[in-house]
Amino acid sequence: MKNKALLLIGFASLVIITASSFQLSNFEKSKIVKTQKTHNQKHLKLDLATALSEKAGSKKPVVASLTKDGIVIKNTTSKSTVVKPDILFFIADDMTSIDCEPYGNKDVRTPNLAKLAKEGMTFDNMNNATAMCGPTRQSLYTGLFPVKNGSYPNHAQVYDNVISIVQHFKKIGYRVALIGKQHYAPMANFPFEYLGGRNSDNGKGPDVELADAEKWINKDTSKPYLLIVASNQPHGPWNRGDVKQYDASKISVAPYMVDTKQTRDDLVKYYAEITYMDSLVGTCTKMVEKQKNKDNTLFLFASEHGSSMPFAKWTCYNMGLKAAFIARWPKVIKPDTRTGILAQYIDVVPTLFEVAGGNPETLRGNKEETMKLDGKSFYATLNGKPKEVRDYVYGVHTTRGIKNGSDNYPVRSIQDHNYKLIWNLQFNEPFLSSGSQPKNKLYSSWLKATNVTPKQAAHAKLYRNRPEFELYNIKNDVYELDNLADDKALASVKIKLVSELKKWMLDQGDKGIKTEAEALRRLKGDTLDWKTSGD
Repeated sequence: MKNKALLLIGFASLVIITASSFQLSNFEKSKIVKTQKTHNQKHLKLDLATALSEKAGSKKPVVASLTKDGIVIKNTTSKSTVVKPDILFFIADDMTSIDCEPYGNKDVRTPNLAKLAKEGMTFDNMNNATAMCGPTRQSLYTGLFPVKNGSYPNHAQVYDNVISIVQHFKKIGYRVALIGKQHYAPMANFPFEYLGGRNSDNGKGPDVELADAEKWINKDTSKPYLLIVASNQPHGPWNRGDVKQYDASKISVAPYMVDTKQTRDDLVKYYAEITYMDSLVGTCTKMVEKQKNKDNTLFLFASEHGSSMPFAKWTCYNMGLKAAFIARWPKVIKPDTRTGILAQYIDVVPTLFEVAGGNPETLRGNKEETMKLDGKSFYATLNGKPKEVRDYVYGVHTTRGIKNGSDNYPVRSIQDHNYKLIWNLQFNEPFLSSGSQPKNKLYSSWLKATNVTPKQAAHAKLYRNRPEFELYNIKNDVYELDNLADDKALASVKIKLVSELKKWMLDQGDKGIKTEAEALRRLKGDTLDWKTSGD
């Protein structure tokens, strides 16, 4: 009889809890109210009432269950009830990953990035899918590789049915805005609340009003926010920053470059603009630090892709595809840590969605909700449990559509932790871009340089004239100077990577030379504008 009485009381108590206006806050530990079989009804009611009274007035519902030992009031913290983090994502423009303090550059001054890295996590193997502004951003915002989403040539647009991070985050209660550089289309597919800015920078006046971003953050604190700050720096023509803080004669020149006067002069202007961009990062971190939710704000920095110097932008070399990527989240991320997991920009959307409490496996990349994202969440790594989410990272370059570019020069790449394979599908033709034209002062100085070894001279020529396959041991050759494609000892490595690359292309609907030939169909507006437009 006593057991039956306890059961009746237990069920009645659960009904009372459900109907009650009492709510629980986050529990540091599960609160358990146990009733031994020898306890009477008075004890059970007293324990339950105590638990409720201690938690009355908070914002979370009571969750309780009946066990053989009595009522168990459980910790109610869950992804659906925790306070969602705010997210600020700062994106640079045309910045090679190694050109900042957290990635080992001892010449360029980036104190704010150095501080961010000290307070957060630095990614050593974050990669783009393509080293061009528009396609990079649209793959980043959609979680889909460029050929699949439709934006694979520069100045292109995604397919009409593709959706983006904006729709995903609005569905889970976020305000979503962008300030600065856009470079996405159609606008309806990326319905950011746009806060103004420029899509290029002439160096005159402020190109982005960060005070407007701060006003937007503060105008509605009832919802969490996702804010993207998209800088125009250090994209050429390098007209920001104080060049006097750099001495061209004292800076180091990376081994993939040729050390000429023009190289040093260009690096000074480029580094000055990186330092200017770093000051904007500092402004944004101060904005966040003023907020009550600062410890639960995820601050991300991404360098976008490589600079316009040879072997970086417009290529599938690592100086183009690898990205500087730093994450700070005081509540979650352990300070001053690094991770070597393989990751790509397409992984950012599902990761942020999981950060915000969503299930990334439910995300779809199109309006019909039939297309799974290419990206995979690396949230576990942010949370202190490093976990690989992919075996390979991939690259695609479409020269058709860039200023002074080749008519048809597709490049594809694949990389694991040890090796990078690049496939130049039209290797019998010269690779053309603004950076490889004879009139380009920088590249011309490389070809004319006399203070170089035969190996350095051959590497400079490689930028324009390439073999079909390039294979690099990226563990030992980070600047990709020694092509091992013909090394018989690595034949099995080459075969495996070529096979995996072709599988990926098939999955993407990428037909190589044919896909390249059709690239102009994806351009927005007049398809002839690319011949004279900026890059």
